Amino acid sequence: MLTRRVVVCLDVKGGRVVKGTQFVQLRDVGDPVELATRYEQEGADEVVFLDISASAEERGTLLEVARRTAECLFVPLTIGGGVRTVDDVGRALRSGADKVSINSASVVRPEILTEAAERFGSQCVVASIDAKRDGDRWRVYVKGGREPTPLDAVEWAVECVRRGAGEVLLTSIDRDGARTGYDLALTRAVADAVAVPVVASGGAGTAAHVCDVLSSAHADAALLAGILHDGVTTVHAVKDAMRAASLPVRAA
Repeated sequence: MLTRRVVVCLDVKGGRVVKGTQFVQLRDVGDPVELATRYEQEGADEVVFLDISASAEERGTLLEVARRTAECLFVPLTIGGGVRTVDDVGRALRSGADKVSINSASVVRPEILTEAAERFGSQCVVASIDAKRDGDRWRVYVKGGREPTPLDAVEWAVECVRRGAGEVLLTSIDRDGARTGYDLALTRAVADAVAVPVVASGGAGTAAHVCDVLSSAHADAALLAGILHDGVTTVHAVKDAMRAASLPVRAA
């Protein structure tokens, strides 16, 4: 059985890691290279850097941070935010990323997923989807969760995989930063609809929440941010809880 992964997310703005609630109210939480290294030492299976401002200047800063991080990081590194072209994907990979997360650009022009997969391989193409409940479904949002689209999140995930994405990073806007638990219904709906790994994001408040989304919601990985930055728990503690729940875990 494949091990379940703990993925640590670092939202980067101005060369610093920040954290907010529902994509706003940002606060500084530290240096990205130091935090990435620390979380790897604690047992994180992967690290995600997201450029949350996505301007050309910020993207350049993020790539430089990624270069410095990749020199001392041994677990996979994903970069996302402001990726608009296949050339952007290439730049991120050359900066040391193992995978590249594509969000708004794929909604505007879905062909970018296919082009990136054909040039670099599906294994490094991550479809990042920000979703918010809308009645009995979930609507896809873009531009940092600020702009709604007509897309249904589950249907869009299926389309992204069909076009070449090798992984789905699924964020619940409703749960982001709330620490009330992942959106299990959303995660399960997407995980059951696609044949690639799904990383659940948004809502982690306890180690039990991680176990819930990995077991009952069929996620392959759980993304954590605020509760680690604030010292509410540690990667070690989360993995101990996963082992106690009989979830397959990579040794820290």
